[in-house]
Amino acid sequence: MTLNRRKFVFFLTAITGAVVAGSFTKMAQAQALEEPFKLPPLPYAYDALEPYIDAETMMFHHDKHHAGYTKNLNEAVSKYPELKSKSAEDLLKEINSLPADIRQTVRDNGGGYVNHKMFWEIMSPDGGGSPTGEIEKAIAESFGSFAAFQEEFNNAGKTRFGSGWVWLVLNQSDQTLSVISTPNQDSPLMEGMYPIMGNDVWEHAYYLNYRNNRGEYLTQWWNVVNWDEINKRLAAAYS
Repeated sequence: MTLNRRKFVFFLTAITGAVVAGSFTKMAQAQALEEPFKLPPLPYAYDALEPYIDAETMMFHHDKHHAGYTKNLNEAVSKYPELKSKSAEDLLKEINSLPADIRQTVRDNGGGYVNHKMFWEIMSPDGGGSPTGEIEKAIAESFGSFAAFQEEFNNAGKTRFGSGWVWLVLNQSDQTLSVISTPNQDSPLMEGMYPIMGNDVWEHAYYLNYRNNRGEYLTQWWNVVNWDEINKRLAAAYS
C-alpha cells in the first residue's frame, strides 16, 4: 500500500507539473500575440563601438529607452486589435488616420521603436571610412562629394534645437536624396520620405561620453557607420 501511495503521489506531482508548465506556455503564447512588437537585440556587444560610443550609453539606450518605446507602442495598439497586424512602419505612414486617443503615443513610441531599430543596424564595430557602392554614387550625385554631405549632415544635427534626429532621406515623390532633421522621435516615414540613415541627437545618445559637445559626437559617429547596411536600405528605398 505504501508503494502504491508513493506511485500515486509521484504521478500526481508529474501531472500537476505538466499542467502548470502547459499553462505557462499558453500564457507566454498569448502574451506574444498581445505584443506584436519585440525589442530587437543589439547586433553586437555593448562595448563593441568603443571608444566612439561607450558601453554604458549603449546599455541604457537599448535596454531602457528602446525597451520603453517598445512597451508603450504595444500598450497603445492593444486598445485596437485591428492594428496589431500592421508593421510599425505602416503605422507611422498612416499616423494621421490612427485613432485620435493613441495617435501621439504611436507617433512618439512607434517613431522611437523604428528609429532605434535602424540606428543599431547602421552602426558596426567594423564600420567607418568612406561610403562604397551605390550610396557612394548617390551621395556624389546629390551633394557633390562625401565631405560636402558630411558637413551638411553634421550641421543639421548640431542645429537641431532640443532632442531629435538628423537624416539622409529619399524623397519618394521625386526619388531625390536630401538631409533633414526631425524633432523628438518623429520619423521621415510620416512625411512620405524613406530614412536611408540617421543619427540620434538626443542627449541620452552621447552625453556620458561627450557631455554637451554634440558636434564632437556627430564627428566621431562616422567611425562606426555601417555602409553595407546603408546600401541595403538605399536599395530597399528604390524598390
